[in-house]
Amino acid sequence: MKLFFKTFGFLLFISLFVSCGNADDDVDFDLNFGDGLGKGTEVDDCLGLEEGELVLSIQEQYTTLPGKVSIFFKVSDTNGNPVPGLTADQFTIYEQGRNDECFNTISTSESYARISPNSQIFNNNTLLVLDLSNSVLESGLDELKLASTSFVNNVMPATSQDSFQMAIYWFDGEDELHLLNELTSSKEELIASIDGITDDISTDLSTDLYGAVIKSTDIATDLIKETTSGGNIGAASVVIFTDGTDQASRYTKDAALKKVNEANANISFFSIGLGSEIDTEVLTEIGKTSSVFATNKDELEDTFNEISEKVSERANSFYLFEYCSPKRDGSGENNLAIEVNTGTKQGAVQTKFNADGFTGGCE
Repeated sequence: MKLFFKTFGFLLFISLFVSCGNADDDVDFDLNFGDGLGKGTEVDDCLGLEEGELVLSIQEQYTTLPGKVSIFFKVSDTNGNPVPGLTADQFTIYEQGRNDECFNTISTSESYARISPNSQIFNNNTLLVLDLSNSVLESGLDELKLASTSFVNNVMPATSQDSFQMAIYWFDGEDELHLLNELTSSKEELIASIDGITDDISTDLSTDLYGAVIKSTDIATDLIKETTSGGNIGAASVVIFTDGTDQASRYTKDAALKKVNEANANISFFSIGLGSEIDTEVLTEIGKTSSVFATNKDELEDTFNEISEKVSERANSFYLFEYCSPKRDGSGENNLAIEVNTGTKQGAVQTKFNADGFTGGCE
């Protein structure tokens, strides 16, 4: 098992430098250290767990008196694909104190184990960046508005949450990334701004695609800095749509790709291309997390829906798992292992927690 994680960690490290295109390479966050498990480690051999197909990457952990242990982690498969929708009953908790030769299983029901809203410590922002150059406005605006509305409906939570927000930008040939709607948790506000797009919104016939990539990455970087502080963790997704190639030539392709490849690891990049004039190779490099292409405007909504599903899966693969530990004050530092089993796939991670001050009464 140790050999598996060492091998996986090495491959994950290499993947940060050599992009393979359409993999979710966000498994290794800035808070992670090398082996893909974040602040966790591989589980002890005494547990006898087999090599797993799932990776639990611990982003943060803390304890709350009188005895609660909270672990915030991301779950993905060994290919880096996010795993959303897990429930508390799919997790098994193991603890090892100083008097234990190996780990003891902790009852999830007796310990009040639960998946808590990750919004307590997790902020997720999405930037939807739309090409509104002349070719789109003349022949595909209605389809783009319909597809963008579907994207908003699919990505934004049914109930508004301040921790999940989206902003919409657009670009043409100007040296500016135009703001259509500022960052908001209101689905209705975003849809209203899309409905308000008219075919005379732009007066520049060119396309500054590379400039849009650079500027949107800078905005996402600033959002990460703002939301990752004081025990909170921030993530962002940049989703860029275009129906053509860069025509303004204000910025170079190399500069745009360098910006993407050197961006904070908490930023995911998605691209959507339309029509026969796009450069699929370039868009695949820009959308290094995932990219999709529509051959005509009638396919546009389906491609937006495909990307929206990937954006949502990524955001919903972060879990705040909490339980009440039976360890008490005086037991000192204890080992903790968490296993997840979906019925077809399994994975585990190990960490430590200090039980100083722990008493009964935790809920």
